Amino acid sequence: QLQASGGGLVQTGGSLRLSCAASGSISSINVMGWYRQAPGKQRELVAAITTDGSTVYVDSVKGRFAISRDNAKNTVYLQMNSLKPEDTAVYYCHTSITLALWRRAIGNWGQGTQVTVSS
Repeated sequence: QLQASGGGLVQTGGSLRLSCAASGSISSINVMGWYRQAPGKQRELVAAITTDGSTVYVDSVKGRFAISRDNAKNTVYLQMNSLKPEDTAVYYCHTSITLALWRRAIGNWGQGTQVTVSS
């Protein structure tokens, strides 16, 4: 199970921190990360981090978002800075066995958390 938290309403330029804690069958979770889905758009990957700390980001968030993870707590974090209205979306925690599978959205999903950035 994945429990996400940390969404909310923020003004342009503001910051939010998302958290996602994994529980249950976690031994196969090598990749943890976030997707997002804006109204009327397809779900897109945002950022991911592997067990050894390797990270990937979508170009639109590079330099503004930072993903990290606490393996002892089985928790992944997404620090979002310099938020823009186009970051408004429902953010979903997603975990997978490999990065390739994660990119294909194959794995476990948490409930979404709404992030709204006002202009």
